[in-house]
Amino acid sequence: MYRRMSTITMLLLLVGGIGFAGIMQKTYSQPNDGADWKQALTEETAAMKEQLKEGGQEAYINSLKESIAINEYRLEHNLEPISETSFWGFIDFTTNFVGIIGIFTIIVAGGILASEFSWGTIKLLLIRPVKRSTILLSKYVSTLLFAFLMLIILFVVSSFLGGILFGFEGASQPYLNVVDGNVVEQSMLTHILQTYGLNSISLVMMVTFAFMVSTIFRNSSLAIGIAVFLSLSGDMIVMMLRQYEWVKYVLFANLNLSQYFSGTPLIEGMTLSFSLTVLAVYYVAFLIISWTVFIKRDVAA
Repeated sequence: MYRRMSTITMLLLLVGGIGFAGIMQKTYSQPNDGADWKQALTEETAAMKEQLKEGGQEAYINSLKESIAINEYRLEHNLEPISETSFWGFIDFTTNFVGIIGIFTIIVAGGILASEFSWGTIKLLLIRPVKRSTILLSKYVSTLLFAFLMLIILFVVSSFLGGILFGFEGASQPYLNVVDGNVVEQSMLTHILQTYGLNSISLVMMVTFAFMVSTIFRNSSLAIGIAVFLSLSGDMIVMMLRQYEWVKYVLFANLNLSQYFSGTPLIEGMTLSFSLTVLAVYYVAFLIISWTVFIKRDVAA
């Protein structure tokens, strides 16, 4: 896998994308300084309090209250908001690249098994004294290891460039979160790792789905196309169907677990434990279908 030009190209695109994002932020972003951030935060808080008086859905009201509490805590303790033109701000911004890593890994998952059939090399694997389940597992684990490698590269390169471009000032700055109605200070590193973990769950689910489609249809283009399309349009599909009660059981309604830590659930009544249960059911189903099809289906001579 790692000797292929396509894999090397994806790794270079990831590093190049991080570098381009850092240079653009360094060139065009204007960091706040002095009392400017306090004035902006005071005005923002006043505006949110006015919105609070207008009322709205309970989830929206709770979100406003949490934002107001965090802003007031910052003003009281003189904690400047974390800017994208800072060390942690840049690393936090680059967590968006996890979605790109997901697409790259889907490309790998869609072709790692299907290509064996299209090239005819699957017969060379199956005639070896190795169980089919071992072959399938090795392909799947290799795909996940590729994703893990990309995540490590993302974090290391982002940290390196963040320190070079924006300096390490504010590296001890805390992340503010609301827990049980109280504002608490948390480590920014913990917050970043939590973001990586939550985004990685969506990555693993869609990669497993692409792997399953590849196993069933033995067509890498079909597997990659379907998985990428659903990854990009999943949220839109859920929004179109959100008036139906059963939409909460749809995979894409449960992929974004960050909705339970920052923001409001996409569908009212959904909880973290519910989404984890739904994801676990889908995950096991994807693996069982992949294993059953690969083990039972004959390979044409």
